[in-house]
Amino acid sequence: MSIATYEEILDLPNHPEKVLVDVRGADEVAKTGKIPSSINIPLPILEQDLNLPVDEFKAKYGRDKPTLDTEVIFHCNRGGRAQKGTDLAVSLGFMNARNYKGSWTEWAEKQGK
Repeated sequence: MSIATYEEILDLPNHPEKVLVDVRGADEVAKTGKIPSSINIPLPILEQDLNLPVDEFKAKYGRDKPTLDTEVIFHCNRGGRAQKGTDLAVSLGFMNARNYKGSWTEWAEKQGK
């Protein structure tokens, strides 16, 4: 399992086939902002929502549900919950789950936020 880098996250708008999942709580996201192209699935409901039927996932998140071979990158505030999200996704069969270990903290710092 590899770690996603800031440069990879910066390039995600050029890779719509990849999915960036923010596992922070909605209140945290509202307070700090979000990384462009990310979808917010808080860690407590991650397993439930990764198991949603395809049509329900799309209705809830506005994008296609990742398949088991989709590259899915998880982030949080500093990387801890993102690792839990990555581990959970792997346990559900996602073969290309990765952690953006720098998470929001690194992103915000490098973006000057």
